[in-house]
Amino acid sequence: MLYRQFTAGLVWLLLLIAVPASALVPPAADLREEAVRYKNGEGVTQDYVRAYELYCLAALQGDSEAAYHLGSMHLNGWGRAPDDVLAAGWFSHAEKRGDASAGLMLQEHLDGVSRASDPACPLVESSPDREMVTTWVRLMAPYYGLKPELVLSLIQVESNFDARAKSPKNARGLMQLMPATAKRFGVSNIRNPIQNLQGGMAYLHWLNNYFSGNIKLVLAGYNAGEDAVKKYKGIPPYKETRLYVRRIVHIYADYIRARRGISKSSTSYASKKNQDKKAAVWQQARTRNERALSRGYISPSSIR
Repeated sequence: MLYRQFTAGLVWLLLLIAVPASALVPPAADLREEAVRYKNGEGVTQDYVRAYELYCLAALQGDSEAAYHLGSMHLNGWGRAPDDVLAAGWFSHAEKRGDASAGLMLQEHLDGVSRASDPACPLVESSPDREMVTTWVRLMAPYYGLKPELVLSLIQVESNFDARAKSPKNARGLMQLMPATAKRFGVSNIRNPIQNLQGGMAYLHWLNNYFSGNIKLVLAGYNAGEDAVKKYKGIPPYKETRLYVRRIVHIYADYIRARRGISKSSTSYASKKNQDKKAAVWQQARTRNERALSRGYISPSSIR
C-alpha cells in the first residue's frame, strides 16, 4: 500500500522528468483518471482536495467528464459544503460540452436551481483578470515542480497578466511564448490562456532540470534561450536579459516576503537622528532576517 501511494503521489513529477518535451502538458484524461483514484481512495489515501484540483485541471482543458465530477462533488458535499448553485454550474457546463448524464442530473436534482461559476476553478476566458490567472497558476504550478510565486513573478514581467499580449518578436500570451517554443512543448493553441500557461511552465520545468535548479540561470534561459546561457556559462551579457532576471528575482523575493510577513526594509523604523539606535535596530532586523532565511526566507541576494 505504501509503495502504491508513493508511486501515485509522484506520478506527474516522474512523467515530467521522463517524457519528451512535446508531451509535457498532462492530458486531461490522465488528470481525470488520477482524480478518480484520489476521490475513491484507489491505491492511495482518499483525498478530496487533491481529487478536486485534478478534476479542475482536466476541466480547464475542456474535459466534460471532469466538469461532471466537479458538479457531483459540490452536489454531494464531498470534501466541501454542499452547494447546489455551483453544482448546477458545473453540470450545465458539462452538458454544453456534450455530457448527457449532466443534463439528467440537472433535471432530476437541480431543476430550477440558479447556476454560478466556481471561483475556486474559474473556467477559461479569452481575457482573464489577474485573480483568475493567479488561481490557475496556484493550481497548475505544483504539477510542474514550480513555485507559484516564481511563475507569477515571471508573468508580471513577461506580459503583466495580459492574455492578449503580443511582442514585436511575435511572443504571445501571459508567458509570452514564441511559436517555436509553443510547438516544442505541445501547445496547439497559443492564444488559449490555459495552454499558454502550461507551455510556459513546461519550459520552465525543463529549464529547471537543465540548469539543476539555479533560478537565475532558469530565468536567463527563458529570456535568451538555454543555448545562450550555456555558451556564456552563466547569465548572458545582454542588458535585456540581465535586467529581466534582476526584475523577476526581486518580484519573487517580494512575494516570499509577503507570505512570510517579513518587512522589506530592515531599518524603516530606525531614527535618522540616533545612529547608535539605528545600528541596533539594523542588527536586530538582520538577526530576524537570518532566522527567517533559515526557515526558507528568500531575499534577492540569496536566490541563485
